[in-house]
Amino acid sequence: MQMVKKIGTVIAVLWLAIIVMMPKQEMYYLLEQELAKNDIKISSEKISESWFTLSIKEPSIYVKGIKVATIKEIHLFTLLFYTRGSLEGLLLDRSLERFAPKEIDQAVVTYSVVNPLNVVVGASGVFGEADGTVNLMQKHVKMKFSQSQNLGMLRSKLKKDGEGWLYETSF
Repeated sequence: MQMVKKIGTVIAVLWLAIIVMMPKQEMYYLLEQELAKNDIKISSEKISESWFTLSIKEPSIYVKGIKVATIKEIHLFTLLFYTRGSLEGLLLDRSLERFAPKEIDQAVVTYSVVNPLNVVVGASGVFGEADGTVNLMQKHVKMKFSQSQNLGMLRSKLKKDGEGWLYETSF
């Protein structure tokens, strides 16, 4: 029993050391490089790193050189087997207001090895509440909105069901 405790302690310490010493900023820059391949750029951000999190403050998002959004703050938290990303204060550019919600107060994306094929998404904003999943294997997005106001052109793609409004698409 003593040996099991020692092995468990060593594994826990190694796991903690890997997470704490993980190069979070370098991983973020790698993500930026991957996004750049699709002509998506993140600029004007301020990056700060702590033991388990990476915070990105006031980034601007550009697609094909056109500014599409600004975000107040993004937080990334990981324990390797559980990762959570959250953003606060997403504002779409005025030119996109008629296509999608103008403002998202908060959005949370969660990935866990317990459910490795799905990413869980939640958001709230001027449109109310939204919850959904992204199935990575089937490349399918399913979002449920509590109300259909202030969704722009996205509203025409919603289907009414018993609990709210449903949006489904594939990528």
